[in-house]
Amino acid sequence: MNWLMLIALLLAGPAWAGEARPLADDPVVEARLKRLAVELRCLVCQNQTLADSNAPLAEDLRREVREMIVKNMSDEEIIEFLVSRYGDFVLYRPPVKTTTMLLWVGPFVLLAGGGIALAVALRRRGRRVEDVVITDEEHRRVEQLLSQGVKRP
Repeated sequence: MNWLMLIALLLAGPAWAGEARPLADDPVVEARLKRLAVELRCLVCQNQTLADSNAPLAEDLRREVREMIVKNMSDEEIIEFLVSRYGDFVLYRPPVKTTTMLLWVGPFVLLAGGGIALAVALRRRGRRVEDVVITDEEHRRVEQLLSQGVKRP
């Protein structure tokens, strides 16, 4: 009896499987979704766009964006809705404003700080190098050694 149930379950599996249905019947909707998904950030992934992410939340956001596109919302309205809901973090390229200024100016500040630190370090190093004065006796000794060749022991 158990064997019969097992065989029935194994044979019923392919009946449940179906053809993968397209995500949207309209290719224009899918094209718009792809264009928007590249501009939006996955909220749980590390530096991935909504288009690149396979996270369940990213799938939910793509489905939500698709539904808004079908409702004839403009790209600006969709982005505005997502920003109001999730903040500027949802944008892959956040706008320049006071709350995101560190993102835009920070790398240049770090680069300038590194350049200043390098200049200071090189200046200090230059001060530590002292000019060595060679006496006439040392100069004659060096010329004598060079003319004779260096003898190795």
